[in-house]
Amino acid sequence: MINALIRFSIAQKLIVLLLVAIMAAAGAYSLINLPIDAVPDVTNVQVQVLTNAPSLAPLEIERQITFPIEVAMSGIPGVEEIRSVSKFGISNVTIVFEESTDIYFARQLILERMATARENIPPSIGSPEMGPIATGLGEIYQYEVRAEPGSNYTATDLRTIHDWNIRRQLMGVPGVTEVNSHGGYGKQYEVRLSPEKLQSYGLTLSDVHDAVMANNGTVGGGYIQKGAEQYLLRGVGLVEKMDDITNIVVKTGKEGVPVFVRDLGEVVEGQSIRQGAVSTNGEGEIVSGMAIMLKGENSRVVAERVKAKIEEIKMTLPKGVTIEPFYDRTSLVKRAIWTVEKNLLEGAALVIFVLLLLLGNWRGALLVATIIPLSMLFAAILMRIFNVSGNLMSLGALDFGLIVDGAVVMVENVVRRRAEAQHEKSREPPERTILEACLEVARPVVFAVAIIGIVYLPILSLRGIEGKMFVPMALTVIFALLGSLLLSLTYVPAMLALILKGNVSESESFLIRWAKQIYRPSLAFVMKFRAQVLAIAVTVVVISGIIFPYLGGEFIPRLDEGDILVEAISLPSVSLDQSMVMTTAVEKSLKVYPEVKTIVSKCGAPAVATDSMSLNQCDVFVMLNPIDEWKSGWSKEKLIEEMSKKLEAEVPGAASFGFMQPIEMRVNELIAGTRGDVAVKLFGDDLQILADKGEEIEKVLAAINGAEETKAEVTTGLPQLQIKPDRAAIARYGINVEDVNELVEAIFAGKKAGEVFEGEQRFDIVLRLNEDASKSVESVRGLILTAPNGQRVPLAQVADIALVEGAAQISREATRRRIVVSTNVRQRDIASFVTEAKEKIGKEVTLPPGYYLQWGGAFENLERATGRLLIVVPIALFLIFVMLFSTFGSAKQALMIYTGIPFAIVGGVVALALRGMPFSISAGVGFIALFGVAVLNGVVMVSFINHLREEGKSVLDAVKEGSMTRLRPVLMTALVASLGFIPMALATSAGAEVQRPLATVVIGGLITSTLLTLLILPTLYAWFEKDVEGEFTEEEI
Repeated sequence: MINALIRFSIAQKLIVLLLVAIMAAAGAYSLINLPIDAVPDVTNVQVQVLTNAPSLAPLEIERQITFPIEVAMSGIPGVEEIRSVSKFGISNVTIVFEESTDIYFARQLILERMATARENIPPSIGSPEMGPIATGLGEIYQYEVRAEPGSNYTATDLRTIHDWNIRRQLMGVPGVTEVNSHGGYGKQYEVRLSPEKLQSYGLTLSDVHDAVMANNGTVGGGYIQKGAEQYLLRGVGLVEKMDDITNIVVKTGKEGVPVFVRDLGEVVEGQSIRQGAVSTNGEGEIVSGMAIMLKGENSRVVAERVKAKIEEIKMTLPKGVTIEPFYDRTSLVKRAIWTVEKNLLEGAALVIFVLLLLLGNWRGALLVATIIPLSMLFAAILMRIFNVSGNLMSLGALDFGLIVDGAVVMVENVVRRRAEAQHEKSREPPERTILEACLEVARPVVFAVAIIGIVYLPILSLRGIEGKMFVPMALTVIFALLGSLLLSLTYVPAMLALILKGNVSESESFLIRWAKQIYRPSLAFVMKFRAQVLAIAVTVVVISGIIFPYLGGEFIPRLDEGDILVEAISLPSVSLDQSMVMTTAVEKSLKVYPEVKTIVSKCGAPAVATDSMSLNQCDVFVMLNPIDEWKSGWSKEKLIEEMSKKLEAEVPGAASFGFMQPIEMRVNELIAGTRGDVAVKLFGDDLQILADKGEEIEKVLAAINGAEETKAEVTTGLPQLQIKPDRAAIARYGINVEDVNELVEAIFAGKKAGEVFEGEQRFDIVLRLNEDASKSVESVRGLILTAPNGQRVPLAQVADIALVEGAAQISREATRRRIVVSTNVRQRDIASFVTEAKEKIGKEVTLPPGYYLQWGGAFENLERATGRLLIVVPIALFLIFVMLFSTFGSAKQALMIYTGIPFAIVGGVVALALRGMPFSISAGVGFIALFGVAVLNGVVMVSFINHLREEGKSVLDAVKEGSMTRLRPVLMTALVASLGFIPMALATSAGAEVQRPLATVVIGGLITSTLLTLLILPTLYAWFEKDVEGEFTEEEI
């Protein structure tokens, strides 16, 4: 079949070229429409169930909301993990599904169970809702709604404009699943009642509530007919303005005098209890919005659509209000794609340069060079079909050297055979020579490309984060290899028949002549002292095996996003206003650095609490100028170090600062439920024991070398004014617990009593006591309850009122309470850090019965990925052996070629050690790619020596001639593959951190495996394929 394909291509050149042109056009179309992002989206399949209960404490949230939801969600098929966090006013339950689950099916299953959960949650508390269909990379565009100086817009006005104008328009943008609001105040109409006036009129809160509800509504009465027409009946009794509320009659007195709402207090435009706030650049609070992208959409395209829509929305805003973006994902995407483009273009240029230099025939070299764009276009078609996005990983790991390998071997053989035919003045038609030369190497080329393809198959078996990062890369390489193989068997022979018809210039390059002068005596020397050389070779392999464990290990090198996220955490007792004072100080402190472009701080949770932070937790986003514009000459690490010192000195109010990156933090949090590289999870029941033991673990971790920003979750320390009814006392007065609770609710949070409609906008009406009632603990103690017999009883007489420290947040996982101690690891690898940490915690921390530890974070991913690779890599190596055996029909020769793999590993390990890089999954993928090239060179060498033996030459002659003849293609293959990776190995731009280990391994390994192929492989061949003639000598060669 292969031979028939080549024959057809040479006979029907124009048809082949026409098909290639059509393929190139389809590829160009696919490439333009390819989804592009900076990094692959690694978020697992998860659904968040969010419940807002603005006035409840964490313990009540856990008991009344989180636990019923968790119970309802247990037993859903395909669920891997259920975790939750309960904080003041917010319950966030995350249900993680198996990778293969469709997100819409998962949401359908959750929706069915939510009905059960709602039955167990008191309706007055709150109703659980599903979070947006988004991922860790979903936050693509963030902006500020700003009032121009001189305009009189308050923070409440700006929030209203955002929620009812900007948000609604942005929600219509294709690809946007949610637009979240953060900061400002939610508008509501407050009826602030005076406790004294309520008492004097003998009224309770319930009386006022019932009156307001009864005076705000509409009904439909069907229709009446009049003659040929019909009129709809509408009873319209909706409250439309503040005066309508003040004029509601609560009761009528003895003499028929009505008691209005205005007689009991005042009606004002108030603000709802807020869960979060935003400030910027040290200038105070702002209102911000965030467009969240639908899972699976193209971030670049959606961000462009959002920007276009924002420009339209600006026209519709009231005079004096503007929208200013402060975070735009497209800038990171552009930087990352620039890295990829630069690496690919430089790699392609180096490959073409090597081909021109070594091939000695510029027409052949340029033909091989055309394979680069054509195979890329072929890959783009398949990427579109299989829904693989273009990003740092999928496009960044393409090595054009690998891709042109098949074509290099084919063209080199044809050029050599045509030149030989010219020297011998052969009468054979050029097409005949070209056909024979192509057929001669077609089988090895197919097998070689198939072997490189096979080594990428283990990567396809990766799951979880590592699977989402590297499977697209493996698929892209396999697609490009498939394209290059098809082109090598069709397009290359057809073009060779066109361009090599006349005289063929095959001037041997000076590099090859020089290489041959060195190679000839070297090979003779190795063959003469083969036992000693082999002993040295084995020793080197053993030494590299000893070095390997000392490299250390990390999951995936940290991708530099270009921006910094400072996590500022205060004590749990700190109010939101105080948190804002602290972040404003942080902003002023950091704004002095010229590297900083803009700073935005977010405290607490946004309107849709996808990121449920407490009021004392703040994320400070520090957007930086491009690094090439920095005048200080500092690295990003140096800048972070300086910022850290400055904050510790100038902002004493914060308990701790942690430095991360925006996307990295969000992805870590969504996947593992923690924000650190390493997370120690302690499970148990008692919150106080968890807090104490968490503190002990934190001290042990912080003392380990390499630990930075170590912190235990703050679970206790939230001051609470606890009002607990004294059951004996309330029984004496005939008062119910509900009466006490109703009063407590009305002190500040208030009780909802309907809505006011203003056009399409709607705002809550809330009843609460006036501000004097909540001024101090004493004023709360003095609040009056009315007993059924009319007796007036102070609250302090029927309830215990005490200031206590309660839970600040309650985290749960697998239906058990847990606390997380997290740390980031700097200046050392994660694997050795965890080993040391496990040992020290085991010695220094004793846990009570029923309490246990689990390790998570990035380390967990490394362990899982390494375990999977240890299974699938041997399978791939076995498949390669089977292919070699079927190619050569000899286990002996297959094993000989196999020796290239340990030698390739030597070079990779040494290269990593020299550059001080730990072993990561990126490096592991580099080793896998390396095995293919290492075997490929051996296949080329051994198949040619076998071919010479079939022509009747002795083993020694075949080895002599074969190794000298194949010197050029072996050198070309190795040089082309390693030079293709050099730009990647040296790159420093956005995203290069992930690619560097991969490229380093391939370059190092290729150097050693090429030496083996050229020197030790021919020696082994001559040794094992015994011949009657004796040993080699230098003179013989």
